[in-house]
Amino acid sequence: MGSWPQQLIGVFSLLFILGGGPVLAQTYEPVDVELILMADGSGSVDDDEFSLQRIGYARALRDPRVLGAIQGGALGKIAISYVEWSGPGLHVPIVQWTVIQSKEDILRVVKILETHPRELYGGGTAIGDAIQHGMMSIQDNAFEGRRKIIDISGDGPDRNGMPAYMGRDMAVKAGMIVNGLPILQGYLDLLEFFRENVIGGPGAFAIPARNFQDIETASRIKLIREIAGAVGRNHASR
Repeated sequence: MGSWPQQLIGVFSLLFILGGGPVLAQTYEPVDVELILMADGSGSVDDDEFSLQRIGYARALRDPRVLGAIQGGALGKIAISYVEWSGPGLHVPIVQWTVIQSKEDILRVVKILETHPRELYGGGTAIGDAIQHGMMSIQDNAFEGRRKIIDISGDGPDRNGMPAYMGRDMAVKAGMIVNGLPILQGYLDLLEFFRENVIGGPGAFAIPARNFQDIETASRIKLIREIAGAVGRNHASR
């Protein structure tokens, strides 16, 4: 039998062969919040409404109070991604995972939102699948947040794919928070649907937008609250 150092060399050699390479520890960048914005890109959103949604998020991010909330965190930075979704398996990352800790970082994200062309035009409305995609994206990114938040906007209830509550329950079980921005135009009871089927986790909440013109205000309130970690009267009792 070889010596102890030789045995160690043999073990590491075997791991190298079986794994196809050296065994390396994954490192994650710490941030206050991992926030993925899942925006409705389904066929029910026409081009004018789609533009209002993009502009609404862009203007909300530009608001100095959003940057103030970010810089007021323990680490002073968050990781953010913006994805448009529709039916099962239809998810288009518009802003890849990126760190925001300065005005320049925000402006880079805003520029992408303002210039990237629309890619989704239909395919259904699969809220549960969108939540699951958000969960997997958070699990696979290169960051480690003190809070992990999936934020879903939508102008209607789910129509196909995994039921919304199933996706929500999976994300909550994985230690994540699911918040919502229901767009009530055409579905006045949509806020109740989001409260019952979409939002979940500690302090989860839904901020409604009356229509697409109202997304800027609703998303600004929502972003500040998510980043600052405040819990208000609309939180989910789960």
